[in-house]
Amino acid sequence: MVFSSSFFLFFFLPITLVLTLVSQYSKYKNLVLLIISILFYVFGEGELVILMFGSITLNYFLGKWVGQSSTKVAVTVGVIINVLILIIFKYTGFIIENLNEILKLYKIAPLPKIEIKLPAGISFYTFHSISYLIDVYRKDNKVQKSYVDMALYIALFPQLIAGPIIRYKDIANQFIKRKINVIRFQNGIERFIVGLAKKVIIANTIGFTADLIFDINPSEISLPLAWLGIISYSLQLYFDFSGYSDMAIGLAKMLGFDFLENFNFPYKASSIKAFWSRWHISLSNWFRDYLYIPLGGNRVSPLRTYLNLSIVFFLTGLWHGASWNFIIWGVIHGFFLIMERLWLGSILTKARVLKHVYTLLVVMLAWVFFRIDGLSKALNYIKALFLYKSNSSNTIDMYLNFELVLTLGIAILLSFNGFNYFYKKILLNLFKKFKYHKLINYQLFKNIKAIALIVIFVYACLNVFSSSYNPFIYFRF
Repeated sequence: MVFSSSFFLFFFLPITLVLTLVSQYSKYKNLVLLIISILFYVFGEGELVILMFGSITLNYFLGKWVGQSSTKVAVTVGVIINVLILIIFKYTGFIIENLNEILKLYKIAPLPKIEIKLPAGISFYTFHSISYLIDVYRKDNKVQKSYVDMALYIALFPQLIAGPIIRYKDIANQFIKRKINVIRFQNGIERFIVGLAKKVIIANTIGFTADLIFDINPSEISLPLAWLGIISYSLQLYFDFSGYSDMAIGLAKMLGFDFLENFNFPYKASSIKAFWSRWHISLSNWFRDYLYIPLGGNRVSPLRTYLNLSIVFFLTGLWHGASWNFIIWGVIHGFFLIMERLWLGSILTKARVLKHVYTLLVVMLAWVFFRIDGLSKALNYIKALFLYKSNSSNTIDMYLNFELVLTLGIAILLSFNGFNYFYKKILLNLFKKFKYHKLINYQLFKNIKAIALIVIFVYACLNVFSSSYNPFIYFRF
């Protein structure tokens, strides 16, 4: 189940909010929310909920063992078990496929293919479990004695399918002391509506065109159309995933929880390093704290630091999916991070505009590998981005329309925080200059904002009802 479905919006969510509000002062409030979270997962994944609860139970007892023994052996065993579970369910087919390619070289009979359904959210709840065990070992967390609270941490439905990746220490106290008040609930509703609009109004509109373009053979795409495709996909991916994160954060607030931010206008970044401090923040922080720093981070020799970065971004790519294309995507980011440390960073500091262009170009070219299955097809698409074809049968005018142009314009402004800049730097200054700011009443502003959010929500819901195109890109990771 996804948050942008009519079933969730008009059936599951209202019932959840009523039950949560009724039980908020009860000692069973966590149990109620756990049952709701289980049902959320069952509606989407069915019997695979057994795997999730197997993981929860396993890590509940592993956590006790790690807490009691405080040994590296205990935490190492716990991490290895979790990684093995993730490998089995996510990477078995990929491993067999690559082994068969090796066996083919030696004319050995291939291994039989094994089809294992990928459980939604397994990458996220596995990382939650690993961080819990490591933090218990580091004494950053106390061992969770309540099975219900441990299960709720892993299965809490706003973050279950696609994050953000939540550290147990960041919300441990909220299991006990959380309160749902009017201001937090209102903020949660506003954040959810913004996320829903980003997903169904912007991402879906742009994504439909992006899919049409990427379905064309790259050799038949004109240069302008190729750029329209990758720009559309880059914006779709950002608004799709950040919109889902906004909805998750908004839902959490409505339930009494505070999640950390997961995006901070990543396309404003002026380097790949800055990009990763703004994009999927919870994932980049996870890899930093649980892999990069333990490997030595940048406290070791430069060569070792570059190796650490290479390992981290190889695994970052692999985490996103069982495909060499994802690995290549991760390696590209790792490569440019290393280049920025070696010499590129010092050059870019002298060219303010160029560093933004460079960052966007690297990010968008890397997205090609993220989007397209198959290395050769991805390389051919990149070729189409730089090779002019005078006789192409697919041109940009076949796909441009008023709705797409308007949505792209709004998306670009929003992705660079343009509207906020316009409001603070231009509009308010004009109001002050002509003394119109004295006419602006705070309550009037709140009323206008509330009406705007209602209109946006209604329009977003109409989009949900009227369109069968409602993918969620990160759902498969």
